Amino acid sequence: MTVIAVIPARYGSTRFPGKPLHEIAGIPMVERVRRLAAAAPSIDRVLVATDDARIQEAVTGFGGEAVMTPESCRNGTERAFEAVKGFAKRDDVIVNLQGDAPLTPPWVVDAAAAAMKADPALRLATPAVALSEDALDKLSEAKRRGEVGGTTVVFDKVMNALYFSKAIIPFKREATGLPIYKHIGLYAYRFETLTDLVALEPSPLELTESLEQLRALENGIPIRVVLTEYRGRTPYSVDSPRDAEVAADIIAREGEIL
Repeated sequence: MTVIAVIPARYGSTRFPGKPLHEIAGIPMVERVRRLAAAAPSIDRVLVATDDARIQEAVTGFGGEAVMTPESCRNGTERAFEAVKGFAKRDDVIVNLQGDAPLTPPWVVDAAAAAMKADPALRLATPAVALSEDALDKLSEAKRRGEVGGTTVVFDKVMNALYFSKAIIPFKREATGLPIYKHIGLYAYRFETLTDLVALEPSPLELTESLEQLRALENGIPIRVVLTEYRGRTPYSVDSPRDAEVAADIIAREGEIL
């Protein structure tokens, strides 16, 4: 079994063209994500899956490995599949990382990968964190303002996901002390499962919530939720040049992860 981290990195973006190559505190974002993935103990190999020679050249210039994938890929999952389909074995683990999340700590990446290595029966795993009251208040306020960012998850007694939503779930009618868990958008797939997923059509709940992981649940593919912590680090996604400035400010305040 080989654990391969794949970082989809598309050059074209309506809101932020060339985003993977945008520097954050002096380092291109795609290189930051690649280094974080490589630092996760369970990861054996890191690939950047791109559709642009400029990204490939930048990655190889830093000593990384990049593979060209078709421009026609509709999402990161399809791009990850295209990157490994020529050599991956059915029980290999493919960890699909968001290329626009340059502050994701290696131990968060490792949480999902390690769970898959420990249990060969798992088909798909993804991490989540329990929200503090302060973090929950901030997420609730953002939802009231109409922001769509931030996905929550509920799971059963053996940690298999029951549902993911852009809404805050579960609705707290009673004060039971049950935490709200925020989903972290990275996935560890058995290659066989990744192959099955990309062959399926988008599902009704997936299209309704615009959450790709719901395709797995709607088709009976269990998703193991792995709880982790940020250990005082601030996660952040970059969707605009202004977001890149905020990420750089976080690094200046908290220091480099590695």
